Amino acid sequence: MRRSAADDHIPDDHVPTAVPPAGDEPDPRRWIVFAVVGVAFLMIALDQTSVATALSTLQEDLGADLAWTGWTITIYSVGQILALPLAGRLSDQFGARRLFLGAIAVFTVVSLLCGLSANLGQLVVCRFLEGLAGGALLPSATAIVAAQFGRDRDRAIALFSSVFPIGAILGPLLGGVLLTVFSWRAIFLVNLPVGIALLLLGSLLIRELPRSRPGPVDIGGIALMLVLLVAAMVAITGIGSVTSGWAGLLAVAVPAVVSAVAAALFLRHITHHPHPVVPLQLLAGRHLGAINLANVLFGSAAIGFSALVPHYAQVRYGIVPIAAGALLTARAIGMISTSWIAVALLRRLGHRPLLIVGMGTVATGLALTALPPIGMSAEAWLFISAAVMGLGMGVAAPATNNAGMHLVPDQASAASGLRTMFRQTGAILAVSVTTAVTSASADPGTANAIAFAALAAVTVVALVVAARVPNHRGRW
Repeated sequence: MRRSAADDHIPDDHVPTAVPPAGDEPDPRRWIVFAVVGVAFLMIALDQTSVATALSTLQEDLGADLAWTGWTITIYSVGQILALPLAGRLSDQFGARRLFLGAIAVFTVVSLLCGLSANLGQLVVCRFLEGLAGGALLPSATAIVAAQFGRDRDRAIALFSSVFPIGAILGPLLGGVLLTVFSWRAIFLVNLPVGIALLLLGSLLIRELPRSRPGPVDIGGIALMLVLLVAAMVAITGIGSVTSGWAGLLAVAVPAVVSAVAAALFLRHITHHPHPVVPLQLLAGRHLGAINLANVLFGSAAIGFSALVPHYAQVRYGIVPIAAGALLTARAIGMISTSWIAVALLRRLGHRPLLIVGMGTVATGLALTALPPIGMSAEAWLFISAAVMGLGMGVAAPATNNAGMHLVPDQASAASGLRTMFRQTGAILAVSVTTAVTSASADPGTANAIAFAALAAVTVVALVVAARVPNHRGRW
């Protein structure tokens, strides 16, 4: 089944093994259950895409610099990355229904805590927990949909995957409205009534699925990933303090060393562990290294854009939050409008031509975003730039989703998980570096523009790397 163009954010293809065999009759209540699970997915999507509009407001209200405020976005991605290896196995062991309802309960409670946070440290911790809950919800939700629809599960999951693009359109607008009318706290508190309703309806309507005996969980590998990512984020965030003497240098050097040591230990761990969290053969073998690198670079540009452009519009041009959020809506509309064309052409042309056209268009959109407006208002210029970016993502995303899958058809699920992990890692690096440099700059708007130009260059590099992967036409 071909993936939607919006899955660069959400790992919606980790279906646990406890799914009824093909040929099962669809459940009579399947559409009601689908609505419950779909609203849960939409809640996660809205929360993820609306927070980007609040960076400037969070920076002012919580008295933190932008480098640390950006953690409200990056730490959420860290939580999702760590949840991925665990969620499928937990769903197998305890049941998809229990995991789904548990994830909703945790997400709802933590949303309340986010809204009540008194300082940035509390908010960052709560966002990490939100990321864990959001990452845990997705595999169980997919398994529930598959079980409810029986032999029609392929179409149902395809429809389910279309929920995130809706959230990508509505989330930034919702965030802008809530910021304009209420405050940033409303972005999180709005989840409370929705979460409570989902818990009640899910408890009544969703049946438990058969369980299976899960494989071992690589806790050591997950722990090393956490140390590696967080230490790297701390080092990057401290870039602005390097000029403040020895203390500033140590603030960068110590976590950088810790991250490097964790990376070395992680590579050693996955080499010797019988069931590593990241299979070594999927990291570098059979052109997969080039695909993984391309996904890191593509994630840094594509997902990084989503997190950074609303703040950029506000600090460089003084655009109000609701209009800044609309820029992401323009990108989402552009992405949806071309993704179906790319999916239709994928089997005929293969992934390489679509990658070249799509990533080239993404680079163009990023370059336009970095340039000052020409002959029009800043709002119109950025809206067009974001739409161009979206058009390119709509073409490139289905191609990057399928690139290399024919090399490991028997490990498609693991390869899909790595794709999501590497894209999120790229986004973490892009947001961390950009917010750190912008925070240390005397002219944040110009510094942010230079960052978008750098992301355009990164996308060109990703295009060159991805184009080296052998093209493949037809099914895999």
